[in-house]
Amino acid sequence: MKSEKYVHGYSEHETRRLLDQAKTLFDLFHLDTSYPEGSTVLEAGCGVGAQTVMLAKNSPGAEITSIDISPDSIKQAQRSIKKAGIINVKFVEANIFDLPFGDECFDHVFVCFILEHLENPVLALEKLKKVLKPRGTITVIEGDHGSCYFYPETPESLHVWNCLIKSQELLGGNSLIGRSLYPLLRKAGFRYVSVSPRNLYIDRSKPKLSSGFIEKTIIAMLKGVKDRALELGLTNEAIWEKGIKDLHKTAGEDGTFCYTFFKGVGVK
Repeated sequence: MKSEKYVHGYSEHETRRLLDQAKTLFDLFHLDTSYPEGSTVLEAGCGVGAQTVMLAKNSPGAEITSIDISPDSIKQAQRSIKKAGIINVKFVEANIFDLPFGDECFDHVFVCFILEHLENPVLALEKLKKVLKPRGTITVIEGDHGSCYFYPETPESLHVWNCLIKSQELLGGNSLIGRSLYPLLRKAGFRYVSVSPRNLYIDRSKPKLSSGFIEKTIIAMLKGVKDRALELGLTNEAIWEKGIKDLHKTAGEDGTFCYTFFKGVGVK
């Protein structure tokens, strides 16, 4: 059963977007995350396996268990892993709030772009903490749509961006969650919490990022939420199309785009 809380929807378009995003942002997210040989890692909410591939490549000796609530997403993740020739990952269909594992059975937990979709992220973190061994670590990566700014900026491009934020809010999620990772991890009982901002600035001197992030990640993400925003009455066709057209200009010759992700680490 697929979660109706996933604002971006389940589609081939969204699968491509997630895979493109993971490849584009590998250095930003994974360069300083690797797990020792023989350690056990739980990836909570693997989706189509976009981050799973990167996680496994960086820790080839770790034993990774990746879970997701959607069986269709798990099938896609299995295909992605097989295509990449990765053999240290197994998949389990499971809900973060009802984990099918015993207490204290994993050395590490990895969570990426999941908490933003949950109504109770602290409870999710508490559930994940239960399956961590004493002194085990958790790594959480989230974006923050409120950190986004770009040039050129128009009323229509801002409107489209705010439709994304509002759509997720109406589904019980929080696309501004990145800024609150530290208090969330502390409330869940993790110790030695540290959070680092991962800033992304793009202009035409970085053509790969212009294509990989602005076009294939950000604008693709917005296109995926269009139907929901229209259904919710947040926008209309004319304003939406003008806003998307204007956002394409941020990847143009004189455009710039800025966004901040947050990466938090804590210890049980």
